Amino acid sequence: MSRSTGQSRCRSGKKATDWVASLSLTDTAKATRVKNVIATHLKAIRDWNNSHSYESVPAGIDPATGKTLSTMDRQVIINSSLPKSVHENLMTGLRKDLTEEQVEAVLDKYTIGKVAFTLAGYKSIIPDLTPVEEATILANLKQAREQAVDFKNIKQVSAIFEIYKTKNEQYLNSNGRNWHKLYGDYTKAIIAKKAADKAAKDKAATQK
Repeated sequence: MSRSTGQSRCRSGKKATDWVASLSLTDTAKATRVKNVIATHLKAIRDWNNSHSYESVPAGIDPATGKTLSTMDRQVIINSSLPKSVHENLMTGLRKDLTEEQVEAVLDKYTIGKVAFTLAGYKSIIPDLTPVEEATILANLKQAREQAVDFKNIKQVSAIFEIYKTKNEQYLNSNGRNWHKLYGDYTKAIIAKKAADKAAKDKAATQK
């Protein structure tokens, strides 16, 4: 076994151990099974990524946009050809021993809590988000999360989430919202608040 392979297994094992520990499982045998399922999956993802360079995908254009494929685009394309069994083994293994809430907690570890973080962003941008809109957006984000666990690093994970964020924006636009305006107004409000806070701070400093 090479040094790099050993390090890969060590990192995968540590992540799996830490993630399972956060679940506070009282059944040791169950915890061990879940840890092994996660570690096996993490190693499979890392090995696939390391053995499948973006150069395996010919340089070209994205047929949907006409833009030249970036290095990240090409890496995501080759990584998305990972055998389906790798993902299926993870999900089946997790659901064998965990509740759905616990499974989601593990998937959140893979994606550093991007579902909750991104949903909070939508709520900030659209304060009057309806229950139906929120449910649709959340469903898309959860789909992004489950797909994203099969990618190696956070840049690749973010690339997957971008696909579904675009899907959410298209959904909002097709249901009476103007995403571009909503986002623009939100950005302007943030800039205005920062300017007001700075002005207040500067004024306070001059009065001392």
